[in-house]
Amino acid sequence: MDDSDATGPTGPADQPKPEDPQDPEEPPEAYPLRPALEAVLMVADQPLDHVTLASAVGHPPAVVETELVELARSYDDEGRGFELRRIAGGWRFFTRAEYGGAVERFVLEGQQARLTQAALETMAVVAYRQPVSRARVSAIRGVNVDGVMRTLVTRGLVAEAGTDSETGAVLYATTPYFLERMGLSSLDELPDLAPFLPSMDDMDDPEVLGGGAAPVTPEPPEGEGAEPEGDEHV
Repeated sequence: MDDSDATGPTGPADQPKPEDPQDPEEPPEAYPLRPALEAVLMVADQPLDHVTLASAVGHPPAVVETELVELARSYDDEGRGFELRRIAGGWRFFTRAEYGGAVERFVLEGQQARLTQAALETMAVVAYRQPVSRARVSAIRGVNVDGVMRTLVTRGLVAEAGTDSETGAVLYATTPYFLERMGLSSLDELPDLAPFLPSMDDMDDPEVLGGGAAPVTPEPPEGEGAEPEGDEHV
């Protein structure tokens, strides 16, 4: 028997297999979960959902969501001066309510700046009637709200939300920041006050009738009782 008989035939199955190419997309680096979540939440300027946080810390979203709940509970159990709150579809650190006075004293030197009564009333109308135009808000309040609406838009509490299909007027609605400042997760949590607001069917539409049928008080000139805008804060 010669050498060829001893070694046998060489087929494709006997050839060495090429190495599989490495996956170019490596998983993100996983940081220690709890301290990594705290670090990211500490610098966040808005609520972050668990999916966004999972991408940042390199852990599965389900694991991150469970850890967020446990983290919030641990802060409550330890009586920390801050709390981790689920709000507006995400998570964010907040000063605990019982220590708000100390923070207020430090930041505002004992003075709490708020929205004016006019701004609060206008924001309430928008919240319950949204999407709504400025003319309709003026009709409900009985005064011109152009200046106040500009203030609410500047503060990020209200934003444009399309146009009316019949009149072409710009419509306004509340923003996620509004939910955050009000401490709400959704508009469904608003108190049931809508029945106390007048129905638009009970009043003339100033946009359709040219504004003559629903008179409103003109906005006072600057310096003569005009609603202040520059010093309004939430």
